[in-house]
Amino acid sequence: MKLELYQIDAFTDKVFGGNPACVVPLPHWISDDILFKITKENAVAETAFFVKKEDEIQLRWFTPEIEMDLCGHATLAAAHCLKTILNFSKETIVFQTKSGEISVTCNNEIYHLNFPSRMPIVSELPDEIKNALSIPPKKIYKSRDYVLIYDSETDIRNLEIDRQILDQINLGTGGVVATAKGNDYDFVSRYFTPQASILEDPVTGSAHCSLVPYWAEELKKEKLSAIQLSERIGYLNCEFKKDRVQISGKARTYLIGNIWTS
Repeated sequence: MKLELYQIDAFTDKVFGGNPACVVPLPHWISDDILFKITKENAVAETAFFVKKEDEIQLRWFTPEIEMDLCGHATLAAAHCLKTILNFSKETIVFQTKSGEISVTCNNEIYHLNFPSRMPIVSELPDEIKNALSIPPKKIYKSRDYVLIYDSETDIRNLEIDRQILDQINLGTGGVVATAKGNDYDFVSRYFTPQASILEDPVTGSAHCSLVPYWAEELKKEKLSAIQLSERIGYLNCEFKKDRVQISGKARTYLIGNIWTS
């Protein structure tokens, strides 16, 4: 079977920035075994697969290890693929996913993702995470991900992770996000996934489902600017909408190619 492949850098306005995701449109769903093999071959954090049936678009996200319940940057990449390459005509794209219905609207090259809000609650930190951190957090919360609150942007930049220790814990589809109030942005973050082929995710849209409600309450504002301080850097504009969050950013196409599965 010959399939189309698109690699897109999400949450950035230039290639080699943001978070790279692969997007593979499918004529119909094929076996998960093949989907995982494609994802491993792509060697990026996430690959988005979608099947379009008339106006319904079914979307799934895979890492090289697991199928995800939600992924922001690969959703943005899929929307960018549909709008700029596959000529999807409607202003709003509606995806059917494991996390329910997700819509993406594009205006002036900016994609607005409508995601579920996941307010984190006070929690305790497992020893495997605590002992892996070079700087201890001042507060600990949890939703899908562990959300670690730090005093400053400097702490986030300087944080180091002992991967050998962190990999002793399996968080399923979750990870560890470290965050603090920003200097030039409302808040900053970094994201780490134990036992994943890529330890530090460059830009993690789904983590902002928890970061946005937390910082909206903390800073007493609904519209927030955010930056993820990975090596590639990602920029997000966010808005808290009670049970939903809006996460906005740009994307750029890096690669267009084909896959032969047999």
